Amino acid sequence: MAPEPLPAPVTPTRYSPQKGEGQGISTRLASFADGLGTDERPARSGDALPSVAEIWSWLAEVPDPEIPVISLVDLGIIRDVAWDGDVLEVTVTPTYSGCPATTVINFDIDRHLRERGIGKLRLKRQLSPAWTTAWISAEGRDKLSAYGIAPPNEATVACAGALQPRDVACPRCGSAKTERISQFGSTPCKAHFRCTECLEPFDYFKSI
Repeated sequence: MAPEPLPAPVTPTRYSPQKGEGQGISTRLASFADGLGTDERPARSGDALPSVAEIWSWLAEVPDPEIPVISLVDLGIIRDVAWDGDVLEVTVTPTYSGCPATTVINFDIDRHLRERGIGKLRLKRQLSPAWTTAWISAEGRDKLSAYGIAPPNEATVACAGALQPRDVACPRCGSAKTERISQFGSTPCKAHFRCTECLEPFDYFKSI
């Protein structure tokens, strides 16, 4: 008995995206690389726009992507919130101009506010005055310490050409007997220290 012939091969159909497709998160992230995020979506439904104080409270819920225990408001990089007509403008100062988390921060701000009904939003990047660790709130410093990161100490002395903090207390046992192991920690904004009392290593948030 002769074998049955094999079925003819099926030629796959190539998918061709339509105009406007494929412009999702990656495109949005690219647009935030320069700190810009203007979108002309419909404004928030309802007659009254949310107050600036309410928006500040929403932004206080957005965590820093590198140190999620503190918010962007705790970190002090949200400099201003204002309404320009029906467009909400949020001014952001990055911790430093080359911070790799800047794009993610802008995206998180955009997503968080749109989830609360903000339709027209403009993110403005402000580089002057430059961000400083003095802008970190007292609550933010307490959160850093509880998380195991020594908060910045703005009192510094010159040491071998670098800025050496006077006293960095161990966030684990509270001892001031600590030593710097490396000027660079888990991220560029932190240095690596060790406590000579409890012998635990920890990160120190560099003072800028």
